[in-house]
Amino acid sequence: MAIQVQGTQFHLKGKHVSYIFSLYKERFLTHIYWGKRFESDCDLSYFPDEFIYSRANAVHVRLDETNHMFMSDLQLEFSVFGGGDYRLPTFHARYADGSTVSEFTYEGYRIMDGKPQLKGLPSTYDEGDAQTLEITFRDSRTGIRAVLLYTIFEEYDVITRSIRYENCGTERADILSAQSTTVDFYGQDYKMLTLEGDWLRERSMEWRKVGHNTMTVESRRGMSSHMCNPFIALAETNATENGGDVYGFSLVYSGNFAASAEGNSCGGTRVTMGINPFNFEYPLSPGEQFQTPEVVMVYSDTGLNGMSNRYHRIYRERLCKGIYRDAERPMLINNWEGTGTHFTKEKLAEIARGGKALGLELFVLDDGWFGKRNIAGSLGDWYVNRDLLPDGLEGIANETKALDMKFGLWIEPEMISPESELYRAHPDWCIHAEGRNRTLCRDQLVLDLTRAEVRDYVVDVICKVIRSADISYIKWDCNRNITETASMRQTHDFVMGLYDILDRITGAFPEILFEGCSGGGGRFDPGMLYYMPQTWTSDDTNPIRRLKIQHGTSVVYPPVTMTAHVGKIDVGKEGYNHFLNTCAMVAMAGNFGYEMDLSLLSEDELEQAREYVEMYREIRPTVQFGAFYRIESPFEGRFVSWEFVDDTRAVLFVYQTEKESNGAERKIKLSGLDPNANYRCRDRVYSGEALMKVGLRVPLQRYEYFADCYVMEKLEG
Repeated sequence: MAIQVQGTQFHLKGKHVSYIFSLYKERFLTHIYWGKRFESDCDLSYFPDEFIYSRANAVHVRLDETNHMFMSDLQLEFSVFGGGDYRLPTFHARYADGSTVSEFTYEGYRIMDGKPQLKGLPSTYDEGDAQTLEITFRDSRTGIRAVLLYTIFEEYDVITRSIRYENCGTERADILSAQSTTVDFYGQDYKMLTLEGDWLRERSMEWRKVGHNTMTVESRRGMSSHMCNPFIALAETNATENGGDVYGFSLVYSGNFAASAEGNSCGGTRVTMGINPFNFEYPLSPGEQFQTPEVVMVYSDTGLNGMSNRYHRIYRERLCKGIYRDAERPMLINNWEGTGTHFTKEKLAEIARGGKALGLELFVLDDGWFGKRNIAGSLGDWYVNRDLLPDGLEGIANETKALDMKFGLWIEPEMISPESELYRAHPDWCIHAEGRNRTLCRDQLVLDLTRAEVRDYVVDVICKVIRSADISYIKWDCNRNITETASMRQTHDFVMGLYDILDRITGAFPEILFEGCSGGGGRFDPGMLYYMPQTWTSDDTNPIRRLKIQHGTSVVYPPVTMTAHVGKIDVGKEGYNHFLNTCAMVAMAGNFGYEMDLSLLSEDELEQAREYVEMYREIRPTVQFGAFYRIESPFEGRFVSWEFVDDTRAVLFVYQTEKESNGAERKIKLSGLDPNANYRCRDRVYSGEALMKVGLRVPLQRYEYFADCYVMEKLEG
């Protein structure tokens, strides 16, 4: 059994990890342990009574008159406002009498095989490889019930947590904060990792020391955003890429979120994660339920890379879904960087033919094909511009299909342009606050997906577009955040409306590969990956800057979810183009493709580009589905290296971001190989043990841009 109950103690046990907590005094769910697997079934429920009771009554609150335990000493799994816990609560509500104090007591638990789907929300799923524990608490005065959900994926060493609130009382309660998880750690010898950034520099790794303060990463933009990713990791101060204890928290949600690490005066550290309480108030009427999004929690005793590999596997295999979950992703050519919105059918066909000549498998028509598209736009008018495409989408799709290529299309269904026919017919369909200005961003507004008629329109019109041609791929864009809202629950309801739309459209076309995009990587989060198994990682395709973006993204997200293209490059050079080479080597560390006008390349460069397509075709299974290792970091120096490993080969990418003359020897020690096997690389045979312990020598280069790829085929016998 992956879940064991011993008296008041609950033990979630994976192959290599244990998560233990206990019920204390029928009221408090106390956190005891999260770390390496306990092989024995020892009872640790005595831990809360082990504290030294030396707190001052004027500052700290006792649990009761007969007990010298103080609330500030308890390490909790679930916390509310009231009773003397002054740390960030898991749950905060305002009741009908105006009070915001809650008093929850334990009601019971149950264990279920499998994992229930969260109502209306994306989440990880099981295939007979998970167990779920439900623990129920109830506020007797108001009738509010909190059902804490814990799922353990034993083979993955992954725990998920969420909470369902049920109003079993007779009066409405207004939820002010509903976090998905609370974990109290002993001590403060930790550093917190966040993935920060902005447009063109998404998911930059940032470390901060935990102390007597609260550090919060959050989004208040209505979406997960370029600026912050819904993820944090808490690591021992001396933890490294490959050593030490690391604890990861990743929220499966695409809207406003908050994640905090709070160091308190008693020496502990509290982590909370969930929907951002900023501008949030959710009414819960009698008989109604509110489900929080899911937090995916990962522990690693082998450093940051160990944590990443566990996230990569669970997200590849138990979050992404559909036929493309396990299928190789196609190499594509996209017309956007080559033409923008100014194209003809003949130019599109020329780009598709150029892609076919390189060996690419998919042609994608980007923005500009619909309505009366210009800079001001006509978002919302999802009909074909016949001046540009006289034969409609079907015409260019058929020409692409005749090349034995698949056809893909860009759309942005969540948006509306004030100049559109849709806006003139329904000016109230955008998100707005009555009587206030409607802030324009990129000359567009956001459709109000909280309204059923708007969702029905989006589903109907987009399904018609998809059915109008043989479409194999959809790039779903979202180019602005939410500004004015009419209520304090609208941003959450918008996200729930988006999930409803995505569920209906992706469910209607399971054979189509959907790719997420949001001004680049502005909504690269687990919630979107549930519906779309890959995301455009960033609008920045400069390879040197992309190294940091893709490196940071890989902390949580597997390379197969990252779309990475060769974009704007220096063209027209004769001979070997080192910038083109670097662009390709960076792009080949994700889902590979080209985003340019290939007719600008010289014959030599076209041949060079063709060779990259053939190289990626060979290594694609390893890159997309192998284990990933970060060896050298772009955040630490001018050398970067990444490794992909499966049962058949290892692929090592090496990058040099500055010129180097007469530098020190560069030797790279690989990871994850079979120490008892031999590997062939460039006509030389190496033992796996030697490659991991001695390393592979990489020559330094005098070029401004340089990258290389070493493919090590595993030999039989």
